[in-house]
Amino acid sequence: MRNSLPLLTLALASLLAAGPSWAHGGAATAQADKHGISADQEAFGRQGDPKKVSRTIDISMHDNMRYNQSKITVRQGETLRIVLLNKGKIMHELVLGTEQKLKEHAEVMKKFPNMEHDSPYMAHVPPSKQQEIIWEFNKPGEFMFGCLIPGHFEAGMVGRITVLPAKP
Repeated sequence: MRNSLPLLTLALASLLAAGPSWAHGGAATAQADKHGISADQEAFGRQGDPKKVSRTIDISMHDNMRYNQSKITVRQGETLRIVLLNKGKIMHELVLGTEQKLKEHAEVMKKFPNMEHDSPYMAHVPPSKQQEIIWEFNKPGEFMFGCLIPGHFEAGMVGRITVLPAKP
């Protein structure tokens, strides 16, 4: 037992020295249902159920710091599959959010450019790769999407999402 105390001390010191792990989307782990779908509600909607997708939108990302689509209109309650294809030679991403949150997050990304991506409203897409986001837009309003890799958002790699009220 006496020999294990230095080993335990070393292990604890290593954990403390590692520091916090920065991740997109906040510090808390999202609550998920039995199908792995997060129950977290955001101002711009929530993670969608793949079985309830009403349509698919293809968005390509380019090294000229643009998406091929910069305006999307959906109805409140609609669940989209957003298929992202990086057609560039550098990393790009798409993060859904409010304008204020995206601007704040872009500033944080400047300080921590290697943040992990673990929230259902974002996708980090390597060159020539494809990823998807499935999102339920359950609140009407004007929202945004953008690439928050340092310099990309500021260069204009942004888009707008208009969520119209549900039909009566």
